Amino acid sequence: MKNLTKSMMVVALATIAGITPVINSCVHQPFVVPDSLLAGDPTICFDRDILPIFQSSCAKSGCHNAASHEEGYVLDSYAGILKKGIVKGNPSASKIYQSIIGAPGVDRMPQVGPSLPDASIQLIKRWIAAGATNDTSACSDNCDTTNYAYNSAIKPMMQKYCAGCHYTSPKNFNTYTDIKEQAVNGNLIPCIEHASGFAPMPESGSKFTDCQITVVKKWVAAGAQEN
Repeated sequence: MKNLTKSMMVVALATIAGITPVINSCVHQPFVVPDSLLAGDPTICFDRDILPIFQSSCAKSGCHNAASHEEGYVLDSYAGILKKGIVKGNPSASKIYQSIIGAPGVDRMPQVGPSLPDASIQLIKRWIAAGATNDTSACSDNCDTTNYAYNSAIKPMMQKYCAGCHYTSPKNFNTYTDIKEQAVNGNLIPCIEHASGFAPMPESGSKFTDCQITVVKKWVAAGAQEN
C-alpha cells in the first residue's frame, strides 16, 4: 500500500508540474518465428494454391497490381506479397491476413467485391503460419480429370481463379447460375483456352493447365450440372 501511495503521489506531482507521466508503458513487436522453425506446409504449393487467390482478388486494376499499387502493396508475385504485410509464422500479426478476415481497425480486403471464401482464408492462414514459404516440393499437379463434379472440382476452381474479378451478374462466378450460363452460352471454354476473339481468363494469372481445361470441358459436356 505504501509503494502504491508513493506512485500515486509521483503521478499527481508530475501532473501538477505539467509533465505527462508514463507508467509501465511498452511497445510489443510482433512475434517472429525463427527461420529455422519455418519448415513450410508440405501440402501447400504457393504458385498453385496461394498466388491465384491474390491474383484474382487483390492484384486487380485500381487495387494491388503493379500499375495501381495501392498503399504500396503489389500482390501479383511471391516477392510482392512478402514485401510488406506478412509476418512469417504469425498470421494474426500479418496486416494482409488481418485485412482478409476484416479485423477491427483494418480496411477489409478486397474492398470491392465479396470477401474471400473461408476455405481460401484458412489456406492463407496455414501458409503464413507455416512460414509463408515458396517451397516447390508440394507443387506436383494434383488435377484429376476423372473428377469433374461442380461442387468438388468446378466451383473451387472458379472461386480461386475467377470470382475475384467476376462477382456481378451476368458473370458472377460465385454463383452456380451464372457459371452455368457462361458454360452453356459458349463463353467459358474459349476464355480459359485463350482462344482468339475471347477475353483470356484468368486475366491476372496463368492460363489454366490442360488438365484443368479438360475438367471444365467434361463438366460442360455432361450438362454443366450442379452436382
